[in-house]
Amino acid sequence: MIRLGLRLTLGGRESVVRLIATSLAMALGVTMLLATLASINAVGVQNGRGAWMATAAQPSRATSSGTGASTTSGVSPLWWLENTYTYDGQLIVRVDVAATGANAPVPPGIARLPRAGEFYASPALAALLRTVPADELGDRYPGTEVGVISSSAIPSPSDLVIVIGELPSVLAKAPGSGEVTAFATSSFSGGPDTLSSTGTQFVLALIALVLLFPVFIFIATATRLSAARREQRFASIRLVGATLRQVAAISAVEAGLAALLGVAIGFVLFLPLRPALAHLSLTGQAFSSADLSLHLADVVAVAVGVPLASVLSARFALRRVRISPLGVSQRATPPVPRALRLIPLFAGVAELAYFVAVGHPTSASAQVNAYFLGFILVMIGLVVAGPWLTMAGSKAMSRWATGPATLIAGRRISDNPRGAFRAISGLILALFVTSVSFGLISTLLSDHGASGADSLASRTVTDQFSGGPNANEIPSVPATMVDRLRRTEGVSGVTIVYLAPSRLKIDGAVPDINGIGGTIQYGVVVCRQLAATPALGRCRTGATYAAVGDDLSFMPFTKSVSVAAATTWPTAHPTEGITRLPVKMIAIATNGSPASIAKVQTILEAALPFDSSISQFGEFNPESAQLLSEFQSASEVIIVASLLIAGCGLAVAMAASIIERRRPFSMLRLSGTSVAVLRRVVALETALPLVVISLASAGIGLTASDLFLRSQFAITLRMPGIKYFGIIVGGLLLSLLIVASTITLLDPMTRPENARWE
Repeated sequence: MIRLGLRLTLGGRESVVRLIATSLAMALGVTMLLATLASINAVGVQNGRGAWMATAAQPSRATSSGTGASTTSGVSPLWWLENTYTYDGQLIVRVDVAATGANAPVPPGIARLPRAGEFYASPALAALLRTVPADELGDRYPGTEVGVISSSAIPSPSDLVIVIGELPSVLAKAPGSGEVTAFATSSFSGGPDTLSSTGTQFVLALIALVLLFPVFIFIATATRLSAARREQRFASIRLVGATLRQVAAISAVEAGLAALLGVAIGFVLFLPLRPALAHLSLTGQAFSSADLSLHLADVVAVAVGVPLASVLSARFALRRVRISPLGVSQRATPPVPRALRLIPLFAGVAELAYFVAVGHPTSASAQVNAYFLGFILVMIGLVVAGPWLTMAGSKAMSRWATGPATLIAGRRISDNPRGAFRAISGLILALFVTSVSFGLISTLLSDHGASGADSLASRTVTDQFSGGPNANEIPSVPATMVDRLRRTEGVSGVTIVYLAPSRLKIDGAVPDINGIGGTIQYGVVVCRQLAATPALGRCRTGATYAAVGDDLSFMPFTKSVSVAAATTWPTAHPTEGITRLPVKMIAIATNGSPASIAKVQTILEAALPFDSSISQFGEFNPESAQLLSEFQSASEVIIVASLLIAGCGLAVAMAASIIERRRPFSMLRLSGTSVAVLRRVVALETALPLVVISLASAGIGLTASDLFLRSQFAITLRMPGIKYFGIIVGGLLLSLLIVASTITLLDPMTRPENARWE
């Protein structure tokens, strides 16, 4: 059977053409699969280089002087503290270290531990320190640069990282510091911030799901090239006496040979593609060609898995022949998809809309469960409803048909909407997730902090204090620091938020401070100061002091920052001078220029390097902002790649359709139908599902984003910018161009002589 299978596969022009076409389609799918795997591996390589920054410090075992004894392994503990700050929208990772002995471990990428007053900087940060004015950046790190961190310890050349030496006695008292004796060697985070591993694992899982799923569908489509013609041939072989096992062996030889050729060509095509992939980073950080490598497991999985999957797919395609050799010629129209398929989609949208009406759950776990269920229902509903949406589009096209091409294409899709939808089913998930991510990220970044163009929040810098592992305030702020801030060019006001005493009277009464999930900590401000920082709200007329809400410090996770600016806070009646109270936060109103914001951030970080959490008001903290940036970068890559994959899948499906229908098309040409009409038929029946499903997925994704934002943050969706629509429209046009390239097959395949094909 193997020899017969090879003879049937390689014998005759039709068989060779089919083998070449299937192999090339498989090669394209394998190339995309290898590119996806290499990109995911590159993220892992980047994270591995920066894994040492994810080292978790242990609670102190040192003495009060900060000097600890060597461990049983002979390694002296190293005092360790990591913080993240920003400069001009770029994330800076600051690592403070102090050795407790001669055998303290040295972080990767530097020759030795820096002493107090010394630091190592990454190449990108070192260049900034030489070119940016000192009062905007360099004054944050007083001391001497003694070296540059090696690129082997930096995830990307553009990352900003600094390792600063401190005295053990100083670092031992810093909030959040601890001891380390070894550094982490693996991390799942992206970029220089290696703290948020859970979020980045989610991003990588999403990339794998949304990119690999359509690639697998494309490969499966390639294995089904000319499936109908093969079914007819295998049915004829069975009619002359062949057993089902013998036919299965012939089918496996044909599919396996095409897959092996496709895999080999795919590996060859992948090699020149690697340099281009370096410009499509999934995390917003540049890759190098060396990062885009394939593991041995990847090579084996593709080299073995793809041919095996092709053989299994070919075997599954024989199910009609298995029922009866004559069943192939008895082709019945599949049942029409029913509107019941819309139920999961409506259920998911209704679940998200329900929380808009009644409010979101109070606990974090309940919110996660509620929204996760809603989005999962919508995603499942899109996949289930896909054939019905395709059928609805085809019926509309048939109803509004103005010529034979539109009518024929619409009727053909209506006959088999599942088949028309199958080629682009992998696109639904990518478009939905991308639309959701763009909608959420663009809205949140526009409303919270630096991305809000010329807003009060974007012009206001805040510093929230930690004060220690279990505290969220510091005893006081240096008077010299406040004076410097007020004298800084571009600064129009400084407001200090003090921690309210437990028996503070607010509007003449002592409020109940026991809120949901813990104790509410109110803040007290001087109204004269608050008037100079309008982003935080305002006092009542005639009030001297005001009590600000506890959620003021957590604005990105509770409500829109515009709510704070419009809030009139209740009047506070402190019984003692509030300047003796601990400080929760300090807010500085600026003119919004990058220089003035950088100068304010520099003064804050230099004065309180270990206690600060600096950001523009309401802006996400650096770790969350980094994760959002990675997610947005991944979304852009996902949608472009998925649209290209969908276009290639449709091109293969269209080529298969032309090959299988060349006799009917030839008969139409003999009856007087022009090639131009046939081209319009094929183009319409392939382009319609792509356009309909793309618009439906994008629209439902933006709708789900709006419902989530309304219920969770009390803000409405802000439409993504031109970049989002440019990616959508550009990707669709490119996919349609790929589809159009296969129409050239129509003329040679439908010439009159093919009418006697049988």
